[in-house]
Amino acid sequence: MSNAVTDSSVTTAAPLRAGVVGLGWAGEQHMEGYLSAPEVELVAIAGMESDKLEILGERYGVAGRYPDLESMLADADLDVVSIATPTALHAPMSIAALDHGVHVLTEKPMAESADSARAMVEAARRNDRVLEVTFNKRRAAEITALAQLVADGVLGEVYYAKAGWVRRRGIPGLGSWFTQREMAGGGPLMDIGIHALDMALHVMGEPVPVKVSGATYAEFGPRGLGGSRGAGSNKWSAKPAGGTESFEVEDLGTAFVRMDSGATLLLEASWAQWVEKDSLYLSVYGTDGGAELHLPTALGQPSKLVVHTDVNDMPAVITPVLGPRGDHADCVRDFVLAVRGDNWDDHRGTVGLTRAEIIDACYSSADQAAEVSIA
Repeated sequence: MSNAVTDSSVTTAAPLRAGVVGLGWAGEQHMEGYLSAPEVELVAIAGMESDKLEILGERYGVAGRYPDLESMLADADLDVVSIATPTALHAPMSIAALDHGVHVLTEKPMAESADSARAMVEAARRNDRVLEVTFNKRRAAEITALAQLVADGVLGEVYYAKAGWVRRRGIPGLGSWFTQREMAGGGPLMDIGIHALDMALHVMGEPVPVKVSGATYAEFGPRGLGGSRGAGSNKWSAKPAGGTESFEVEDLGTAFVRMDSGATLLLEASWAQWVEKDSLYLSVYGTDGGAELHLPTALGQPSKLVVHTDVNDMPAVITPVLGPRGDHADCVRDFVLAVRGDNWDDHRGTVGLTRAEIIDACYSSADQAAEVSIA
């Protein structure tokens, strides 16, 4: 590790040396984020796909190109690293980097299980390093505005929320790691439902979850249906070797979460469902007003945020003025600021761990067909 940051109370002007492991879309977002961040130098990328490694190395001007995280950690002298790999690799890779003295920003979901997420938090504390999870959807201008309205008391005391991300057809590649329980940890609850869950908890002010009642269904994937194949088809163009037994997770999950404050959250996530269209939404209800929010699920789609309340005993609709839209670059920026800051104890991955514990409880409840407590 370089001398750019030596402890949580020292900040220098030396650039942070950054690396990214994972060469997919998410990995590229992190690369672009580091390139746009002041006082950061993207010095290394890692991935198994040698052709893509060379292409991205040239595209982003990165000389350090490695086949795996281990060789990158051994050679690149990193200060920070982003983990943008399949979910089951987040924990071992993050822990290896943290044990090497490197600060970590990992993609969502934090890990394939709460136990793995907990081990990551312990590694961050043990090594006195920053650990953050990339929840880019909360960076949307609509979420920022709604969170501020709730914090300012415009809605009064929030007691109920509904959040979800549902798709008409959109199961990731059948037989890929997304549909294998060991690698992904779960289906849409783990993949896209984690975004809806994070948005809701963030806007609600991080209430403490205490109990969960969940249910899961697999009605499309096991039949080879629900894939995003374009107009006029909802079948996979080709089934992988091994057939539909490669589908080991749910394609719809739902949960009712109780908070210690008495507030509740209804969560749903689906990769395939007979709905009119895809939807990413959050509705929040308080004693003095309610809010309805929809975020785009594809390029060019509009967003929506309205608040329903009374003004002088008359029904009123408030349409907030929104700031700039944020995304991965903002996650990278705030991670860098945390590393440059002097209070690393507030950045040990505990926000991601809370989400992992809730998702674990969703699956446990579904398996038992009963409400479960969150430890």
